[in-house]
Amino acid sequence: MAAGDAAVKSKNADLPMRLMSAVVMLAVSVAALVAGGIWLDIFIAAVVTVTLVEFVLLVLKATQGMATRIIAIAAGTAYIVLAGVFLTQLPTAMIVGVVGTVIAVDTFAYFFGRTIGGPKIAPAISPSKTWAGLLGGIVGASSWLAIFIYFAARQISGANTLGFEPAEIGMIVGIGAVLAVAAQAGDFLESWLKRKAGVKDSSNLIPGHGGFFDRTDGMIPVALIAGAVLGGA
Repeated sequence: MAAGDAAVKSKNADLPMRLMSAVVMLAVSVAALVAGGIWLDIFIAAVVTVTLVEFVLLVLKATQGMATRIIAIAAGTAYIVLAGVFLTQLPTAMIVGVVGTVIAVDTFAYFFGRTIGGPKIAPAISPSKTWAGLLGGIVGASSWLAIFIYFAARQISGANTLGFEPAEIGMIVGIGAVLAVAAQAGDFLESWLKRKAGVKDSSNLIPGHGGFFDRTDGMIPVALIAGAVLGGA
């Protein structure tokens, strides 16, 4: 059996576990969103705590000097915790918007990257990330935002049909581009840190998916942008 065929077979063998883990994560996340209130805050705090622990462990593996470690951990703590605080302050509908945006970016980036391929963005950091994938992420984020805004506006106005003016479409695509780039930047940051630490995943807590940081890396910068924009509105 060729090495490539063995790799594909190994990856496919892991697929049932990945799907099962994804279903469990989705069920728990939806339950927390539906419960809302203190339960949602506890869920967010738990995810933030585990993500932060994984980040600290990566920093300890990736760095040598004490001063470097202290600075990195302090910066990472502010980065991760502030995103969690912003999420607890957002309305549930906006949390759905943030989560949906990141899922759309990841999904479209994956399929665009696999289908189109092409030049890599930063192969030394993340060999799988392509410019085509980034384009897909922008398409995914913009599409999700258009759907999200459409239904939110229809609920507020009560109108059965709502359209977008050209300027509004441009704004949606612009916002989608910013959020897609932010999500990919968060992914690159974690990929760089994992390479420095010499590990594939931030942990093995989620079967088939790695660690919590592997799942929240793109969510953190998007949550920071959403919280900063809405908090200043």
